[in-house]
Amino acid sequence: MKNNASLIYNACLVVGDFLALVAAFVTAYILRVKLDPRPLIEPIHALNYLGIFLTVLPFWILIFALLGLYDHNIYEKRFKEFGRLLMGSFVGLMFLVFWNFVADKPIFPARLVPIYGFVLGFAFLVLFRNLARLIRTELFSYGVGLTKVLIVGNTAMTHELVETLKRSKQSGYKILGVVGRKEFVPSAKIPTFPSFGHFLSQGKVQDLHGIIQTELYADESKNAQILSYAQQHHINYRFVPGNTELFVGNIQVELFRGSVPVIAVHQTALFGWGRIVKRLSDLFFGILLLILASPILLLVAIAIVITGNRPVFFRQDRLTRFDRKFKVFKFHTQYAKYDGTTPEEAFAMMGKPELAKTYRENGDFLADDPRVTRVGKFLRATSLDELPQIFNVIKGDISLVGPRALIPQELALYKKRHTILSVKSGITGLAQVSGRRDISFEERRRLDLYYAQNWSFWLDMSILAKTIRAVLKSQGAR
Repeated sequence: MKNNASLIYNACLVVGDFLALVAAFVTAYILRVKLDPRPLIEPIHALNYLGIFLTVLPFWILIFALLGLYDHNIYEKRFKEFGRLLMGSFVGLMFLVFWNFVADKPIFPARLVPIYGFVLGFAFLVLFRNLARLIRTELFSYGVGLTKVLIVGNTAMTHELVETLKRSKQSGYKILGVVGRKEFVPSAKIPTFPSFGHFLSQGKVQDLHGIIQTELYADESKNAQILSYAQQHHINYRFVPGNTELFVGNIQVELFRGSVPVIAVHQTALFGWGRIVKRLSDLFFGILLLILASPILLLVAIAIVITGNRPVFFRQDRLTRFDRKFKVFKFHTQYAKYDGTTPEEAFAMMGKPELAKTYRENGDFLADDPRVTRVGKFLRATSLDELPQIFNVIKGDISLVGPRALIPQELALYKKRHTILSVKSGITGLAQVSGRRDISFEERRRLDLYYAQNWSFWLDMSILAKTIRAVLKSQGAR
């Protein structure tokens, strides 16, 4: 029983994108032709201009579709949608320019018209998409457009799914029930059923859009009954494996030896061409950042020398991809006698071992850390102490974005360190932009794991954008 709400929303996006682009290029025509007194390349009547543009516009919408802008998995990923809208707008503009080049007569009365249209089109598209998302979320509050699902299973994942989906306005889902024991269902408002057959007998199946199964029964006939019912009634079916860590990252379904279907699970999504793209982007942005930051690097170095806390740079062994050690570059922010020590060792040296526990419980942070110099406190508060790591990025030791580079002792006892170290460490990362020092050590390592297993170029761009915002606001840098 297909949920038509998603299809309707897609149709609205197509119509809205179409109208946003029409409005943008009509406005561009008015700005350049009607309001600008400068002469035109070709005097094209407004109706002729509009007719030509409407003829070409379906190809632009097709470009959006090919970029996945009408796929349901992009609805809530704002930064990815933003990037694809920008890319789609640029490709669409190039298509118009090409059309103008091969056409018998120019389709633009002036060169500024397509430029105005591109800028306004992108702005109108972003505005419309955010408005559409807001309206859709509000409709969820009234039960309109919700995807109604049944959860089957007695596992911890059942509890997690219920917690995730029960707030319909945020999730867009409504849980009709759970086939399982009550102990896995934290909300009393969600009914439970002893078996799938019992749920069917309650007569609620006419509203069912999807089934999520969190465990396989020992009795294979029960599994077959659920899957067969979903297929026969065109209901979306999903299975959540018990070992969820096995199925994160990059997954490929392939024929092994040409005949046996197998699921290949890679430790990280960052391999092949992804590594090449990431390295090239690190070099480009790293060199650009080094050029822009050179005056700041010089001023900070002078300040450290004047205050007598030499050497200027602090170098320490850290871990990066494949357990490789490297020397990280940072500005010297703590007293030299504590260099090369763990926080536990440093606080023990000063006779205050109790501070180590407070430091760890507070997310590796102390408001008045006695190891840090006065200049160092300012550098840490503004994140300027991290700038020399640009040299590590250019060298290839680390990336701009990745799990935080930790000393070997900090990762030695962490059971999942092999997954974190399947990618290069980074200056910034998902953990830093998700709270920086406001979250615990364990939570930051979980975010590092997520990044390693779910890397994408757009995720990197999103983290870089959030890092800039966090630094400008001094968010979490205390």
